Amino acid sequence: MRERLQDVLARRAELEALLADPAVHADQARYVRLAREHAAGEQLAAVARALIAAEDDLEAARELVAVDEDAAVVAEVAALEARREELTRRVRLLLVPRDPDDDRDVILEVRPGAGGDEAGLFAGELLAMYLAYAARRGWSVRELARTPQAVGGIKEAIVEVSGPDAFATLKHESGVHRVQRVPATESQGRIHTSTASVAVLPVAEEVDVAIDPSDLRIDVFRSSGPGGQSVNTTDSAVRVTHLPSGVVVTCQDEKSQHQNKDRALRILRARLLEAARAEAAGARADARRVQIGTGDRSEKVRTYNLPQSRITDHRIGLSLHDPERVLGGDLDPLVDPLRDAELEARLALAGTDPTAPGGAPGGS
Repeated sequence: MRERLQDVLARRAELEALLADPAVHADQARYVRLAREHAAGEQLAAVARALIAAEDDLEAARELVAVDEDAAVVAEVAALEARREELTRRVRLLLVPRDPDDDRDVILEVRPGAGGDEAGLFAGELLAMYLAYAARRGWSVRELARTPQAVGGIKEAIVEVSGPDAFATLKHESGVHRVQRVPATESQGRIHTSTASVAVLPVAEEVDVAIDPSDLRIDVFRSSGPGGQSVNTTDSAVRVTHLPSGVVVTCQDEKSQHQNKDRALRILRARLLEAARAEAAGARADARRVQIGTGDRSEKVRTYNLPQSRITDHRIGLSLHDPERVLGGDLDPLVDPLRDAELEARLALAGTDPTAPGGAPGGS
């Protein structure tokens, strides 16, 4: 184990030297790749240092116990052994190869599903929840597209979230979210069930997805939604169709055609990258369709039961009793267990001890 950890720390030192090299800065693609590797290995390096320190402290404490079995020293040995065990578990999980997209920024799409206007209101609340959570994390958010519905809420919203660990943190939000509550318009006090779909896509840069301009059909038209001066009076809205895949993206929120085209292409790249990754993995035929689902009430990843003050994530069987707090932006009590479950699943799939010689590599 110790030799493997020393290799991890040596690679981190090597990355820091490379990132300070002007020659690496001149090769933008290489610099981005190395910077991502460096950022992805930050947590592993910190835990590795902590484990090495705990092992050194434990060895010193055991030497003291061999000389004098003082109760305080014996208790310290027990505490250090527990700490070493926990740090070893964390290292084993962190050494499992992580999702290559985990350190990317995110394109988050939210749409209503089943439930009519109430579904649109719920979709708007989910969007507000993610925006509040992003603010808590210190992430930046850029709105790419939003279509409001007449009674409040949204018909669609697409935002870009940028910050450390954005995709690793938010990717488990993908799927159908279900709310059970009594709508404000319900005169009989009956509980209604509505759904909204969430898709979380890793942001793709131009170096990740090469798009041939001849594969695009770009249509411009007059924006139809509410907007500021000139938004609805010029042909500023843009619809981009990727002919080989059939993917269509429409943006009309900005005043200029150029800005709307730029936003549409960012969304298109993210969708094409996700589709390419899914095809390469062979695990999902259509990743984005699986993420969004049909919006049917029976197809859900999480239920927000407001009359019973309960929120349940069905994938890990976790129930919490403060849905209003979660909807207010405190997502960590759900996000952290989901990330832990993913790490445990990756460790099980690895099939071998990644800390043993020949085990799964980490940070590369």
